[in-house]
Amino acid sequence: MKGEQPPKLRIIVKKGHGGGHHGGAWKVAYSDFVTTMMALFIVLWIVGQNETTREAVAQYFKDPGAFRQGSAAALVHGGSGVLTGQPPGQAGTSGDSTRAQEDNALRAVGEGFKERMEKLGLTDTVKNQIKVELTPEGLRVELTERDGSPFFQIGSATVIPQMRPVLENLAQVLEPIPNRITIEGHTDSRQYQNGHAYSNWELSADRTNSARKIMEEAGLAAGRIDRLVGHADRRLLVPEDPLDARNRRIAIIIRRRSSS
Repeated sequence: MKGEQPPKLRIIVKKGHGGGHHGGAWKVAYSDFVTTMMALFIVLWIVGQNETTREAVAQYFKDPGAFRQGSAAALVHGGSGVLTGQPPGQAGTSGDSTRAQEDNALRAVGEGFKERMEKLGLTDTVKNQIKVELTPEGLRVELTERDGSPFFQIGSATVIPQMRPVLENLAQVLEPIPNRITIEGHTDSRQYQNGHAYSNWELSADRTNSARKIMEEAGLAAGRIDRLVGHADRRLLVPEDPLDARNRRIAIIIRRRSSS
């Protein structure tokens, strides 16, 4: 009818209920997925690295506090990002630094030993019978017999007089460093008449023990020498001549702390 007001339109706004108690569940699932993928990528990255890097990562998880924030040394050589915290391309690792420091310490021991031998005039006495070298296992000091210049009485573990000061001075040089020590004994292939009662196995082991006693009497702390190994004639220095005097030798190995 004329004059009547048109009916008012009512606007109804319906609020969605899609959120409810399920609204954030996808976020949790997604974050779990991202975390899992990140862990997978890290594992795949570690598997693809060299042995040094893998050892460094393993050491980090054993003792995270050893790698302090802001340290100048990176955890992984030449690495960047997740594990190192170093700018890309910056070289240097905690493992490499430690290895270099230990190499320097072992070299210093070797040089100190050589100097002592020279000052005591023993270099001429046992010329060409003492070999000092840095190996992957550590510092190896090998004392090799020569014809007419033995270190032990023939067929015996008794040390002759010229051998004693060599071992005593080596013990004194080794005292300041903490590395563990192995002594190896080697013989030639000369057999005992009654090899069942006493053989080159017993002789090589007994000679290592004789060397140990002298070094500990000279001041090397008890327990530093923790391995005595008798190889008998199984590792000949001159295999083409099993009776050569050079096959009779004692090796003192100052082991790297990482391989102890």
